[in-house]
Amino acid sequence: MTGTLENLLEPVMQRHVGGGVVNDCNRLSGGASMESWSFDFGGAGYILRRAPSVEMMADRPFDHATEAALVQMAHDNGVTAPEVIAVLHPHDELGSGYIMRRVEGEVSPAIILRNAEPTLIDSIARELAAIHAIVPGQIAGLPCPTPLESLEALEEQFESFGGDRPIIALALKWCRANLPPPLSKSDGPRLVHGDFRMGNLMVADNKVAAVLDWELAHMGDRHEDLAWGCVGPWRFSHYDSAAFGLTDLDHYFAAYEAAGGAPVDRARFHYWLIHRTVWWALGCLQMGATWRSGGERSLERAAISRRTIENEIDLLMLLEGDAPEPERGTIALPDAEFTEPLGETSTAELLGAIREWLSQDIKPQTRGRDKFFAAVAINSLNIAGRNLADPAPMEDRRLADAIRDGTKTLATPGLLADLRRMALRKGRNDCPKYPGFTAALEEWT
Repeated sequence: MTGTLENLLEPVMQRHVGGGVVNDCNRLSGGASMESWSFDFGGAGYILRRAPSVEMMADRPFDHATEAALVQMAHDNGVTAPEVIAVLHPHDELGSGYIMRRVEGEVSPAIILRNAEPTLIDSIARELAAIHAIVPGQIAGLPCPTPLESLEALEEQFESFGGDRPIIALALKWCRANLPPPLSKSDGPRLVHGDFRMGNLMVADNKVAAVLDWELAHMGDRHEDLAWGCVGPWRFSHYDSAAFGLTDLDHYFAAYEAAGGAPVDRARFHYWLIHRTVWWALGCLQMGATWRSGGERSLERAAISRRTIENEIDLLMLLEGDAPEPERGTIALPDAEFTEPLGETSTAELLGAIREWLSQDIKPQTRGRDKFFAAVAINSLNIAGRNLADPAPMEDRRLADAIRDGTKTLATPGLLADLRRMALRKGRNDCPKYPGFTAALEEWT
């Protein structure tokens, strides 16, 4: 980029919208994979969604031009997707991306869930039903993987990360044994948003104001979309409400069917709930791998990688019902042995001192994206300090291999108890405030 973002955006906007000046250009917080910028032009608000370089798009299933066409098609078919104004070209020197009209609303899941009324699930269900009714038509290049192909991709990804996380190995084994049957002619494949969850839904007046982030869209089983918003981490602090942190599954499915969605197959839903929990566990590991490779040295990526254990806890809770009754007995969480330093500060204490400085002196002076990253840094220091005091590895290649090849199953005496202990110890270090950890602690101890 040879000029400021504002200077480069102005000719693009003038070419597509008319005369005006770009001002109030700010990068939005979040967005671990793509950048989002909010700006004003000619008295109206817009959003630039972009990858700073074309190279960042190399491993994606389709380019931003296809994504923009998909978003516009959804908008034209009654989905509350933003209206696309322009697609970037190489001569714009802005990287790869597109520009949309800005929609006003709330995107913070914490705020949405705190203020939500019961009818919000009806609005969410209507959006899903509308998406699944779309016929993509002339848009070429949308992937259409079968469940087996999707699973094989997860298995390959697992191996690339060492294949040494036993709970993920257990879930992959379950998915291989429980692949759903082929879709019927009347029910598949449908347009799937691919990332339909809290965090990608803008809400205003207790209704969905915009469905965001279409980069994972594909053709496939609509139950994948139905399940993704119900994965544990996307329920946020409302963990006990299985559907988007808003309500139970019965109300959710009824709202979807009342909005025109085809009847929900609960077995298919359960499969995709487990499949997509594995998908996000591996996605968290991928964040760490990307950071380590130097592909994008973002603090957010490094921190998200430590959320893998959230998904492993959820997976074990979803899968342990297959264990014989004696194996589902209670266990005790082992206490860590801490040695209090008497003289010089320990490494963990030094990290704590940095955390206190960030919390008390730095974070109060920041705003927007800087405030978000200050919070991420503080949480990361907490995780590092706890792991220094009590290392809790989840990696065990020998055990993972034994689970994958069937040598050990949930019927193996002691296996479930061992996996629970591993998950609770790691969870205590990496995600002690995760509601799923609290639920597992209450159930398993």
